[in-house]
Amino acid sequence: MPAPAVLVLEDGTRHRGRAYGAVGTTLGEVVFATGMSGYQETLTDPSYAGQIVLQTAPHIGNTGMNDEDTESRRIWVSGYIVRDPSRVVSNWRANASLDEILVRDGIVGISGIDTRSITRHIRSAGSMRGGIFSGADAAIDAEEQLRLVQQAPEMSGQNLSAQVSVEVTTVTTALGERIGNLAVLDLGVKQATIDNLAARGFEVHVLPQKATIDEIRAIDPVAVFYSNGPGDPAASGDHVELLRSVLDEGLPFFGICFGNQLLGRALGLGTYKLPFGHRGINQPVLDKSTGKVEITAHNHGFAVDAPLEGTFDSPNGYGKVEVSHVGLNDNVVEGLRALDIPAFSVQYHPEAAAGPHDANYLFDRFAELVISTQKDAK
Repeated sequence: MPAPAVLVLEDGTRHRGRAYGAVGTTLGEVVFATGMSGYQETLTDPSYAGQIVLQTAPHIGNTGMNDEDTESRRIWVSGYIVRDPSRVVSNWRANASLDEILVRDGIVGISGIDTRSITRHIRSAGSMRGGIFSGADAAIDAEEQLRLVQQAPEMSGQNLSAQVSVEVTTVTTALGERIGNLAVLDLGVKQATIDNLAARGFEVHVLPQKATIDEIRAIDPVAVFYSNGPGDPAASGDHVELLRSVLDEGLPFFGICFGNQLLGRALGLGTYKLPFGHRGINQPVLDKSTGKVEITAHNHGFAVDAPLEGTFDSPNGYGKVEVSHVGLNDNVVEGLRALDIPAFSVQYHPEAAAGPHDANYLFDRFAELVISTQKDAK
């Protein structure tokens, strides 16, 4: 019988359940993810660093874990909340159970609680700090548990890039016709993103988040890419200044998720924290250039503040800019396109492992932008 566990939210809400994964105490921002599948990709997405992730799908773990679908070198979530963990693993590709990998990576989780109730609470009250206390820690005095939760750092103001980024540059060889070297600033990049960029002909140089403009210049890049990642974009001033140097040099730029927020700040726009964010693989987004609605994969708790209609001037002097994509659930900015410099970004994940793939064309759009810029320079 699994050990007892309790989930404590910063407003004093408590939910009792059973230990799942490692046993002990963990603290973080409690958020919910709406994907019906792809839990392995969710767990290994570095953008979830610092967060306790609740899966709204009630049955988790039935396909186990494998070596092919991992998006990074480890599980990054601070904690894990599920309703009904699978008692068996039923997939020919699996080489371990989810529970075994959670234990291996020291991820404290809880199961057997009403995840629907918690999701509804977060949707009303907003994402908040929480803690999972399991095993002997479940018996810690309730007031002390709440004190620990309320003393944990809030997500606003946190710069978490150094926790998830590589420490040394890695290179992935281009496939097919080679376009050139691409500088990828690793703010929490996923393997599927690297694979998609290499498949378009880029030799992908994944650089540490502390890279300088001189280190970017040293690889003679044809373009620069900013990845997804955790934390508050307002706390990443160095990355914004680096991006301004990239834009000043006229290098083509593409950013996704956190990279979209940093492009917004580089252009002179503000960012803000969403009440409960967008996390899942079923988010509808309008591509304003085509009028098409895409179902997309999201993982973000912050967004760019920009006018949704028409064009506007970049406050930092980069010419005209427009919002290219809009979220249809709540009218959040989901993409930016600079009209006078070769730069664009989207707030969601076009690599979308484990799907959907409606937005995968954006990698082609980026390759076409780089090739077009190269031709114009000749």
